[in-house]
Amino acid sequence: MFYKETNFKETPIGRIPKDWEVVKLGEAIEFVKGKKPGEMTEEYKENCLPYLSTEYLRENKIAKFVKHLNDVVLVNDGDLILLWDGSNAGEFFLGKRGVLSSTMVKLELKKKEYNNRFLFYLLKMKENFLKGQTKGTGIPHVERAVLNNLIIPWPSLPEQQKIAEILSTVDEAIQKTNEIITKTERLKKGLMQELLTKGIGHREFKDTEIGRIPKDWEIARLTDDFVEVETGKRAKGGALSTGSVASIGGEHIDNQGNILWDDMKFIPEDFYESLKQGKVKQGDILLVKDGATTGKVAIIRELKHEKVAVNEHVFVIRSKKLMNEFLFYFLFSKFGQIQIRTRFHGLIGGIRRDDLGTVLMPLPPSSEQQKIAEILSTVDKKLEIERKEKAKLGRIRQGLMDLLLTGKIRVEVD
Repeated sequence: MFYKETNFKETPIGRIPKDWEVVKLGEAIEFVKGKKPGEMTEEYKENCLPYLSTEYLRENKIAKFVKHLNDVVLVNDGDLILLWDGSNAGEFFLGKRGVLSSTMVKLELKKKEYNNRFLFYLLKMKENFLKGQTKGTGIPHVERAVLNNLIIPWPSLPEQQKIAEILSTVDEAIQKTNEIITKTERLKKGLMQELLTKGIGHREFKDTEIGRIPKDWEIARLTDDFVEVETGKRAKGGALSTGSVASIGGEHIDNQGNILWDDMKFIPEDFYESLKQGKVKQGDILLVKDGATTGKVAIIRELKHEKVAVNEHVFVIRSKKLMNEFLFYFLFSKFGQIQIRTRFHGLIGGIRRDDLGTVLMPLPPSSEQQKIAEILSTVDKKLEIERKEKAKLGRIRQGLMDLLLTGKIRVEVD
């Protein structure tokens, strides 16, 4: 099915297969700018269509519907859409049936020898270039002349179709993995709500200041009796881009409770050795105490560097009488996040050590804490596997695009 190309020619965009052509994008497409609908609703009504926001196109989350369809631009599944205005101007989407946003344009093919999906993949490779060419002092927008003059390689229609088919197959696998991740995240959310308030197999409950909990559970406060809390310190001159001692800040904790090790900052080794607190060990819980990511929480399941510390914006929390995993899931849960966020002193003031001492949490027996943590850890392991699979598929997709869309690797066509 694949073979390595050896016969190339030089073009304004570099070497491409000798039997390919180059065209200016403006010769292949026409622009249809979206229009702002006269009336939108947040609930579906008969004869309505979804309003194609970026959230809907990226995450399939419909926020608004359009009822009156006389003076709007309609989009069909698979149409090529370009975000024209805004901070992400220059981003391409494959359209869904709906109404085109006023910040977008629909790209319509001028000739039948052009394949819509092949062009989509080709233009996705040009996104960073286009985003760098946007103009506007207020709201940036795509420069029409830049887009029209974009030179792109152009194989025969059968080869375009084959390439698009191969890349679409990978995209379908990524989409299925995304669906599994979404379902598993919903499962985890439901399990946390159930297990952290009702426990496992309880029939008798009692009313408390944090709601109904199993009769044999207690309530704990995150005081010094239950947890040890440390915070980091800022290195003189700030963090470094390279080094041997990792420094974790709020920006290094994602929404799933993981550490973003690939984007790490570093501190000098002598500064690390001088620290009296804030050094990180496996099993530690990290809680962002102030700044834009206040409240985010993670657990250190694996240290990716031999020496790690937190900066001045992060608490290190170690349990004295609780299972660390159980405490992490409580702080990560909606129940725990409400407890934390109601104690904010604004983003700058954040949350203070004394505030943590007022956080109330349910306290099951240690054996039940362990069972709850094991159940939720099993779901997390499933999520980790699926996210790694998604990342792997993403790398495969990018590799195939780099090879197939430049003609370095060719596909056989009938």
